[in-house]
Amino acid sequence: MWGWLALFPLPATADPAPLRIGTTAVFLDDQIGFLRQWGAYLERRLQRPVRFVQRTSYREIVDLLMKDDIEFAWICGYPYVRGEPALKLVAVPLFEGKPLYRSYVIVPSTDTRTRTLLDLRGKIFAFSDPLSNSGWLVPEARLREQGLDPGRFFARTFFTWAHRRVVEAVAAGLADGGAIDGYVYDTLAKLHPELTRQTRIAERSPKFGFPPVVAAPGASAADITALRAALLGMATDPDGRSLLTHLNLTGFTAGSPALFDGIRRNRALVEARP
Repeated sequence: MWGWLALFPLPATADPAPLRIGTTAVFLDDQIGFLRQWGAYLERRLQRPVRFVQRTSYREIVDLLMKDDIEFAWICGYPYVRGEPALKLVAVPLFEGKPLYRSYVIVPSTDTRTRTLLDLRGKIFAFSDPLSNSGWLVPEARLREQGLDPGRFFARTFFTWAHRRVVEAVAAGLADGGAIDGYVYDTLAKLHPELTRQTRIAERSPKFGFPPVVAAPGASAADITALRAALLGMATDPDGRSLLTHLNLTGFTAGSPALFDGIRRNRALVEARP
């Protein structure tokens, strides 16, 4: 009676598409290995494939987000506020228990005279990324607040495209100073004190919202909810806590767009002028 069904087999259930998460370079020695472990962890929690997509710059990651070529990304607060309202806040990491961090100005350890960014007039300065809050926007806004033209203040500037490379450039004497994510610097000080001890923190900025995990314009509400829950649950799970320890983080919080008001103010200050 039902033999005709054999001629029309039911379609197999399609595997869910991978959830793609963008990231730029971090400070870990084995970044690929760590992202593989984190991806496997998230796959277990989300019950679907997870693929990390790495790029060199924030611009490349933002372009992928805006084209919906990836669903999520861990980016800096500056490209997040520039991408509002298209980019949606998913979660904010907790560093030392708070969703906040600072920008540092660092100089070679042999420089005992520099006390602030303003002491580096006419020097060579290293930035991390033109879309980095801590590695570009903060010092740029600091100079603007003083009525100074950042384009004329330094003798020369260059981008390293990674916070760790800012430390390496300053330590090697390629730059007289540099701007770096304070979380990255403090973490490197634990992992590689032989590197950071060749430098010195000359100035610490006020605190800003920590670089968040954001969603692309086309990311579904269900995927956003699921990833947020997985990230927020890491601190209560042994495997999740182990991954957080490797990142020198204490957890994730849902966060609020208001966390990034300081970045919005600096953006308005810098982008209002040529």
